[in-house]
Amino acid sequence: MHIMTGKDAAGGGLRERKKRATRAALAEAAVRLAAEHGADQVTVEAISAAAGVSVRTFFNYFDSRDDAFVVVDADAGERVRRSFLAAPPALPPLEALREALAAELREAERQHELWSLHAGVLRSSPHLLVRNLGVQMADESGLAEAIARRLRAVPEADAAGAPPTDGTDRAAAELYPRLLAAVAGTAVRVSVQHWCERPDELAFADVFRKVFDLLAAGLPPRPGRRRTTPGAAAPPHTGPSPPPIPSVPPGA
Repeated sequence: MHIMTGKDAAGGGLRERKKRATRAALAEAAVRLAAEHGADQVTVEAISAAAGVSVRTFFNYFDSRDDAFVVVDADAGERVRRSFLAAPPALPPLEALREALAAELREAERQHELWSLHAGVLRSSPHLLVRNLGVQMADESGLAEAIARRLRAVPEADAAGAPPTDGTDRAAAELYPRLLAAVAGTAVRVSVQHWCERPDELAFADVFRKVFDLLAAGLPPRPGRRRTTPGAAAPPHTGPSPPPIPSVPPGA
């Protein structure tokens, strides 16, 4: 049996970083070439050459040419799940997920140009958009499993905002992880696209926070207004008329 030494561990870490860097370079090269020439005109040879690696190396990371166009960072979902599961038990699930996503999406903000190009490539290639949707659905399913795992592990008294897990409302307990994962994915897509279309209006972190603030408020009828119970009279309006609700573009 081989005992891993500190030097071995460091080497393994370095190897993993190099592998991630190579994969990221290939994905970036694919996206940039597709944005310039169209995805159908880009070859594996061209992507490999742009990334400075061999075609054989390309196929160590991707099963097909189209896979290189679909996801900019294949490890993002796993990092979000790990961060979410490591969040303090007293943090409500929505807040824990917001923090995990915010930490991950800071990289997206730093790579604004690349993510904008990637969104354009997907929009111009329906078959790639469908493949990307499949990846998103797989990530969403994995996130739902992580949410369910956290709810099972965290005592109900500490899980503020979560549904009961003692069988009193089994349907809610089963639906909650799937719904939260789906809502979070939609929130990310809306935040990214809104920011990509209006990068000079707000920082991405501010857009993302506003989206999750709306979710945490239970999506009130109008932003900034208190939700009223059915049949109850709305509180008298004493201030100026609210601004019109800004239109939110559909997700990519």
